[in-house]
This record gives sequence, structure tokens and C-alpha cells, in this order.
Amino acid sequence: MILTNKAVQNAKPKEKLYRVFDGHGLYLEINPNGSKYWRLKFRIGGKEKRLALGVYPEVTLADAREKRAGARKMLASGIDPSAAKTERKYLTAQNTANTFEAVAREWHEHNLEKWTPNYAADILHRLEMDIFGVIGKRPIADISPLLMLETLKKIEKRGAHEMSRRAMQYCGQIFRYAIVTGRAERNPTADLKGALKPVKHGHFSALEAKDLPEFLHALKGNEARLFIQTRLAIRLMMLTFVRTGELIQAKWAEFNFDNAEWAIPAERMKMRRPHLVPLSKQAVTVLRDLQKHSGNREYVFASVAKPRQHMSNNTILKALERLGYKGRMTGHGFRSLAMSTIKEKLGYRHEVVDRQLAHAQRNKVDAAYDRAQFLSERRKMMQEWADYLESVSLTGDNVIQGRFKNARIG
Repeated sequence: MILTNKAVQNAKPKEKLYRVFDGHGLYLEINPNGSKYWRLKFRIGGKEKRLALGVYPEVTLADAREKRAGARKMLASGIDPSAAKTERKYLTAQNTANTFEAVAREWHEHNLEKWTPNYAADILHRLEMDIFGVIGKRPIADISPLLMLETLKKIEKRGAHEMSRRAMQYCGQIFRYAIVTGRAERNPTADLKGALKPVKHGHFSALEAKDLPEFLHALKGNEARLFIQTRLAIRLMMLTFVRTGELIQAKWAEFNFDNAEWAIPAERMKMRRPHLVPLSKQAVTVLRDLQKHSGNREYVFASVAKPRQHMSNNTILKALERLGYKGRMTGHGFRSLAMSTIKEKLGYRHEVVDRQLAHAQRNKVDAAYDRAQFLSERRKMMQEWADYLESVSLTGDNVIQGRFKNARIG
């Protein structure tokens, strides 16, 4: 007999499982616990099979009949609806496992060993902020160049041109990883060359030697009311000209006061090589002052709000703005200032200063020289640089006419 909605609704459980039929193989299976399941019985290749169509009442009688009609069409074409359903489940599972976000996180995990922690965290943060929300849930193999472009354009529209370009680079690497691991066949970012607005690269804002007296006076006067740790951070950055990230993540365990050295481990360096910073007497004095504030902490520049963490990456930049140097000076600018001033005023060779800046060596000849480390010259240079800064802060740039004028080293 053909079922009705009322008959389906009124089918009550019994001590044993039983079935009520609707015709053409469709029936409702009623279990002793009251649950009701739609099934379809069919034959293909001389074998009888059954196909689960869903649970009542989520799947109504009309829904079950519609699914039955679809299955019968497959059978008429020689397709096993049960096998087709299994294939759909497999593809769905594959697509879920192979979404852009899933593959991107796998790619990220795969590369962790060769990245610094900060760099790895920054990449993941950018993907989470700008990419995953748009294409993260899509199967990576289905992402077209147009969809990729639309995603990148959203970043570009807010004026983040450099970040849009970097996001495209990250995504390109993720697609290439998907290709070699069998989850995609092409890289849609390869078709986007020239589609994004060009990035205008400029130099980091930096002071010149003639600006030092005024800056040092402003830092010492502290009309901006900076925290003592922030002022000491700027002082130590001037004396050592390390990168901002290398400075704010400094740990007390890295410092050897007996040898006046700061050994920065490879995992915290941009070039992934350990770096030695000879410490001047003035730098040691700054560190001794810092010990009064954070000597019992892991980080030299512990966060005021969260002492178990280091200070924010923007602390120094914001401090320079409060000192009145917005657009004129950045944390990275101290590196440029040191490079130009030490060469011009103290007369040191470029390669000695360059080695102290921990730049990547450009060729095999530079790398060969690099093995010598120039440690003796660097120790002398760092002390003379500190003396120079101290003299400038006391007498102004006329000090150049004194002991530092025309100094030539090496």
C-alpha cells in the first residue's frame, strides 16, 4: 500500500523492528526505540542492495520519494546509487580535508623549522586576518584566479599594498605545496602577475649625524614622559643598532657581563645565524640600570602590563613619535644612522660595520671575510661609537672637530 503522511506519523514502535512500505522499493523502518529510517531496496547487477535515505521527520515522506526518484534515474542509467553516495561522501571528506585553510595550515607546519618564531606567527596571523575568512573553507583545487584576485583586492582596497603583495606570495607557496602533495593541479596566483598595484619601496626614516645632539637632548629631557624601560631600550638600540625584534626579545641569559658580550641565538636572527654584539661600557651601564626593573624576569624589556612577555613591537616607534620624531625616525633607522655615521665620522670600513649589522653576505668573497668575524675591530668600533654618542650628547656635533675627526681604522 502507498503510505500517507498520517500513516508515517502514527507508525508506533513495537517490540521488534518492522517496516511499512510505500512502493518501488521505498519503505520506513521503525525501531523499538521509536527511531524511524527511510530505506530504498533495489537490485543492480543481479544483487539486492539497500540505500539509506535519511531519518524521519527530518526527511519527510515527500523528501524520501524525491530521493527514490533520483536513485531510480541512476539505476536506469546503470549507476549504483549506493556507490554514488559513498563516492559523494568520500569527495566531501576530501574537500573538507583539502580546503585552502587546511592545506595552508599544513604548509605552515611543514615550514616551521626553517622560520623564526616571529616570522611564522606573522604569516599565520596574516592568513587568518586576510585570507581564511574569504577562501579558507573552499576546496583548494576549486579556487580560480578571479577569486584569488578578488581576495587580494580586498586587502589592497584598504591601502595595504605591500601586504597584498606578500599575501599573494604566501598563497602562491601554499598552492605550489598543494600541487606537489596532490591536492591541486594549478597555482592561480601565477596568472595574477601585474594585476596588483605596484608597491613603492622607500627607505626607513632615519636621522643624520647632525641631528643627534637634538635627539639625545630630547631623549634625556623626557618631556614625552616615556617609561624608563622605553628610554633605556632606545639607548641600547642606539648603542648596539640591532633590529627592533632582536632588541625587545632579548633575554638576560644571552648576556655575558664578564666578557661584555651579547650572544643572540640563530633562531632570533633574520638570517638564522647566531650574532655576537660586543658591549661598550655605556651599553653595560644601560643593562645594569635595566636589571633594577626586570632583572628577575626572563626578558630584558619585560612588558609593563604583562611582565612575563616582552614589550610590544610598536613601543619604540610610538616612543619616537611622542618625542616628536614621527616620520623622521624609526627603530630600523638607528641601523642606517650607525652605518653612515660610523663610516663617515669614525672612519671604519664598510665590511666591519656591515658585519655588526648582521647583514647577509652578498657573495662567496664576502662570506670568506665574514668567517673572520672582525671581532677585534668590532669591539673597538662599538666602544668608540658609544664614546662618540656620549660626546655628542654633551658638546654637540662640534665634537667631530676633536678626537673623532678624520679617524681612520684598518
